[in-house]
Amino acid sequence: MTIVTISSRYQIVIPKDVRERLDLKAGQKMQALPYKGRVELIPLEPIEAARGFLRGLDTTVPREGDRV
Repeated sequence: MTIVTISSRYQIVIPKDVRERLDLKAGQKMQALPYKGRVELIPLEPIEAARGFLRGLDTTVPREGDRV
């Protein structure tokens, strides 16, 4: 377990081993969420990363008449 310190400007440094494991890059956006007494940092992916993730989805399901 790695321990970090919050600076007087409320900043932390993400340790190198954690950055490498999660493939974090300088300038990357992260969402900070308070959760059960802790802070969770969630890396945000650019919208372009979602392109094609529904490839192969079955679109032949029956639809309601007003959903054409």
